[in-house]
Parts: sequence; C-alpha cells; structure tokens
Amino acid sequence: MPTRRRYHYRESGLDNVYLVNGYEYVDTPRGRAVKIRNIDGLHKAIGLMLVHEKKNLSGKEFRFLRHEMNMTQLDLAAILRVDVQSIARWEKGQTKRPIDGPAQGLLRIMYQQYVTGDERITDPIKRLAELDEIMNDGRDEEHITFEDTDEGWQPSLAA
Repeated sequence: MPTRRRYHYRESGLDNVYLVNGYEYVDTPRGRAVKIRNIDGLHKAIGLMLVHEKKNLSGKEFRFLRHEMNMTQLDLAAILRVDVQSIARWEKGQTKRPIDGPAQGLLRIMYQQYVTGDERITDPIKRLAELDEIMNDGRDEEHITFEDTDEGWQPSLAA
C-alpha cells in the first residue's frame, strides 16, 4: 500500500503545519481542492500546541492566535497596553527582537481561556512565570505535523 504524502496546511497562515490525515482531495467546478475534516478542531489543536510550547511565538503564530479569538489588532493592543503598530510589526516579523514576553504570555493565557472556557487564572500565571524563564531568542523552524485521532486533532508523533 503506498504511503500517503503529508498535506502542507498553509491555509492556517502558518508555514510549518503538515497534516498526516484528516483531509481529502475533492474535485470542484473550479478545480481540485482539499477538504479538511473538523477544521475547527484542527485550529484548536494548533492553537493549544502554540499556547503550551516553550518557544517564543513567531509573528505568524501570534497572528494565528489573535485571529482564532476573532480579535482585531486594535482590541489586542488595548488589552496588552501597546500601540497597534507594535502588534502589526510583531505579526509581520518587522522587529529585530522577539515579541515581548509579557505580551506572549498574556496572549497564551487569553487563548487558553477562550478555547477551554477555564476561568481560573492561577495556573496560567504560573505557566507565564515558567515561560519567562525558559524563552529563548531564536525559533527553530521545525515542521509541525498533526493527525486526526479518535480524541480529535493532536500533534503527530510521526516523522
């Protein structure tokens, strides 16, 4: 049986997301397209992986989380107490330094609460303190793969 190629899921706005399964190619009047099963579950899995990752968020990852929460740059800037141009520059990768640690931490907390509905703040604050200690300046551009499992979309252990 031939091995199926992974699908490079660029539609998320992220460059490093690949799908092992959970998608199929379909013919449409406009040509061939990809149909992804449970796309909301996939986006939730991607977002939660970004929230729990120990690396600095890239601009695209920052934008992905903001978009998933249906927030404008202006709304997020007000919450983070930065100017809207800072948000725009972070998301476009137009800064030499990583996105501010507190901004990353708060965005991660906000996304987790948005997705899970968990109103507790103690655990996210502890997580934020841990992230501040372990954040690094660089970001490894490794590929991230996901697979659709019985429990929903999960990061894939497949190479």
